Amino acid sequence: MIEWFTIAQVVVAVAGGILCLALGFAGRKPNDYTLGVVALVEVLLVAQLVSAIVSPFAGNSPSGDPLEFYTYLISALLLPAAGVFWALVERTRWSTVILGVVCLAIAVMVYRMNVIWFVQGA
Repeated sequence: MIEWFTIAQVVVAVAGGILCLALGFAGRKPNDYTLGVVALVEVLLVAQLVSAIVSPFAGNSPSGDPLEFYTYLISALLLPAAGVFWALVERTRWSTVILGVVCLAIAVMVYRMNVIWFVQGA
């Protein structure tokens, strides 16, 4: 993992989550903005996956359990797809709220992946 990229991911995910929650509670159905921010979060997660695969070969290996790290990463990769699927099937204001919750959950998961990669271990 790259620390500055992780911070950028968390900031984007939190901003997207707040945007989706605000629009959802205001009664807005899923639109291009809410789906687009979730798609951006997914693209950043794919870039994180590529970075996590390449980094150990460059000498930057995780200090914590790699299995736990990759479990978080794969789970985080599945969340936006599930949220977008939900939003496209059920186009209500609550789908927009779900997209916000997905973004905030990904922010927490990315932060936890950062802790596993850099802080754990002896």
